[in-house]
Amino acid sequence: MGFAILGIGLALVSAVAFPLTLVMRPRAGAWLGRRLATYGFRAYLLVLVLTGVARFDIKALDALRNAGPLIIAANHPGLLDALMVLSRLPNVVCVLKASLLRNLLWGAGSRLARYIPNDWFLGSVNLAIEELRNGSQLLLFPEGTRTESGPLDEFRAGVAYVSYRSRVPIQTVFIEQDTNFLGKGYPFLKRPDMPMRFRIRLGRRFDPPSDPKAFTTTLRAYFMEELS
Repeated sequence: MGFAILGIGLALVSAVAFPLTLVMRPRAGAWLGRRLATYGFRAYLLVLVLTGVARFDIKALDALRNAGPLIIAANHPGLLDALMVLSRLPNVVCVLKASLLRNLLWGAGSRLARYIPNDWFLGSVNLAIEELRNGSQLLLFPEGTRTESGPLDEFRAGVAYVSYRSRVPIQTVFIEQDTNFLGKGYPFLKRPDMPMRFRIRLGRRFDPPSDPKAFTTTLRAYFMEELS
């Protein structure tokens, strides 16, 4: 049922967003698209709560709403991670798989919000830096994809490199859940124990690094310490 509700909601957003991508100026479209995402995903999470599917303790993110440009670095245990962050922060830009920007359900809303495709490393980095300079916050998962084994997979240098280039600090965010549902390797048709419980807490905020490669190792060690 949860997937069906999400699909219907995305279809409605796409129907609204597609014509707007053709007529709205980019910055105005981004402002509107990101707020559609925030309130749409907030409504979706509320439905999951009201139907007994899940419980969410994610209000810690509200402290970042007026914090200005930040790179939000979070672990990535499941598919709801980005939705939870976007539901609380209305000026966040995501880096998405390029295929999602062409997807019938996700594409129009993502393009309106000016989310960034991940298939063009230097170009994606430059777009991310431009968004930060325009006052946006940037959500990045240092692992690059959902965690496959253990508490964390290896970190990629993208978070550190964007911070190094933009001189924008990195705010760490920890996502904790009592289920592997929607994680990598979880059987798609296996019913999880419900209600599933999700919690988000804020971690340390790091200044922009001078050595992205060395900092990536430091950042992963910090995440391992907090999540162990």
